[in-house]
Amino acid sequence: MSKISNLAVIEDGAIIGENVEIGAFCFVSSESIIGDGTTMVQGACVYGKTTIGKNNKIFSHAVLGSIPQDLKFDGEDVELIIGDDNTIREFTLFNPGTKGGGGKTIIGNHNLFMGYVHLGHDVIIGNNCILANAATLAGHVELGNYVVVG
Repeated sequence: MSKISNLAVIEDGAIIGENVEIGAFCFVSSESIIGDGTTMVQGACVYGKTTIGKNNKIFSHAVLGSIPQDLKFDGEDVELIIGDDNTIREFTLFNPGTKGGGGKTIIGNHNLFMGYVHLGHDVIIGNNCILANAATLAGHVELGNYVVVG
């Protein structure tokens, strides 16, 4: 059974899995999918067409799926896909893809994104990566598996 704060905003159409916890002042958009066992701590926001896999831990004030910071972005259909078992710490910002980069930002499994990490548009991250505090990847960056950026 999911545990969703009465102070969270979950738009109609959002798909929330089993055993999900969503804290106070969180926001989940109508096009989002939140996988089983995922936890969102107070103030975390999920925008646009964002798919979050199972057992992710999303900490306060993370912003996932807000429109790309690319001047060429013109409202096209883009998406952010996050795999399973990731830890996404405070004040992180992950943008979806852009038309010019395939339309998708994709994050694998078992990654740690420390506070203030930014993933720009069309970024692809493998599995078991660690991005230390304030690491920033501009658009169109790809990381393989077991990469550490600090």
